[in-house]
Amino acid sequence: MSGAIIFIQEDLRITEVQIEVLVGCLSIISLFGSIAGGRTSDIIGRKWTMALAAVVFQVGVAVMTFAGSFRALMMGRLLAGVGVGFGGMITPLYIAEISPTISRGTLSSFPEIFVNLGILLGYVSNYIFADLSVHINWRVMLGIGILPSVFIGFALFVIPESPRWLVMKNRVDEARLVLLKTHEDEREAEERLAEIQLAAGTGNDARKYGGKAVWQELLCPSPPLRRMLITGIGIQCFQQITGIDAAVIYSPEIFKNAGMKGNSNLLAATVAVGVTKTSFILVAIFLIDKVGRKPLLYVSTIGTTVCLFGVGVSLYLLKEGGAGAAAPLLAILFVCGYVAFFSVGIGPICWVVSSEIFPLRYRAQAAALGAAGNRVCSGLISMSFLSVSRAITVAGTFFVFAAMSAASVAFVYALVPETRGKSLEQIESLFQNPRDCEGSHVKMEDTERLVEKVT
Repeated sequence: MSGAIIFIQEDLRITEVQIEVLVGCLSIISLFGSIAGGRTSDIIGRKWTMALAAVVFQVGVAVMTFAGSFRALMMGRLLAGVGVGFGGMITPLYIAEISPTISRGTLSSFPEIFVNLGILLGYVSNYIFADLSVHINWRVMLGIGILPSVFIGFALFVIPESPRWLVMKNRVDEARLVLLKTHEDEREAEERLAEIQLAAGTGNDARKYGGKAVWQELLCPSPPLRRMLITGIGIQCFQQITGIDAAVIYSPEIFKNAGMKGNSNLLAATVAVGVTKTSFILVAIFLIDKVGRKPLLYVSTIGTTVCLFGVGVSLYLLKEGGAGAAAPLLAILFVCGYVAFFSVGIGPICWVVSSEIFPLRYRAQAAALGAAGNRVCSGLISMSFLSVSRAITVAGTFFVFAAMSAASVAFVYALVPETRGKSLEQIESLFQNPRDCEGSHVKMEDTERLVEKVT
């Protein structure tokens, strides 16, 4: 959408406020898909919830592609948003439930790398199709996005259902077959099945929970569940309120404020941002199961804070006439640095952690709440960025993002436990007592050693 909005505005003659609504509504509406996805996946399964997400998204993209007015474009965008909500919630959850403990972090990071790959391909398609007529180019830019979701239809014939969902539905023999395919030996698979059955049996004990429905317990949580919800929803919100969607969607606007001219130059710079964001997530995928979640989160949140502050300073100096011709280069470097640090840590790990920390009974619906929080924050940022930038300048907006990023460092230190090497059933014990979480902290010295290892 970042490149397409340049031509949509010209073709459909829409206002800046309509652009903000068009861009931000996808994130806002996707929260309904995220919330509904939790309950839907408990009823029809993780696998078929992904299928539903693909179908809804494809319909939305088709409507946008052939839209002849702002109203029709909005209808398609809203449908696509529901599909994004379903998919964004269920994908990391499914991968976490089907993955062996030793590689769960790496595999659970895959959705983020493919999201980034999709963003990069979107940037590239913007650049490639920009020279078409203004009535056609943005339609091709949006319409081509239907292709990846088509592949999901073929994947459904290959991928199995989540073994944990199968156990919840008392389909134990089917769950055993899935675990035998995803674990190295039969003994390990049987041990994992026994853990899952114990967790599912405990979770379904109506006497223990007083016959309450899951949503009732989430509204009035026990102390351990409350700590899980604060961690899961909090890390999802921090991923977005540090401004990643603003940097991704409005990068042409940011670079324009930095003094860069020409649509081709703006889109080329945006491609550089996409390449950086996609490349550095490979670092996270390589290290997440080797060094753990918290060291990467420390590197990520501290790095994003520095780079966001740097973007603000470079744009402020340009406004004051102190940066000159170097301002565009500085802005590009700091934005690329920001998305690089984001991709190394909080980008993928946010989804990994929120899919790991909840017990089986609550996992789908609690993870859906976290995804909903992510989408709300994303929508608020993307819908307000242009207006806020007009009020306090683009530089001032990035100073606010830097402050939010600094707060995320403290949040990670205080509330996010280390989950590397633990089964999903073992992670639950980390939240039974606050002191258990304290024992899971990673010292800052570990982060320093990680930086040395990476460099």
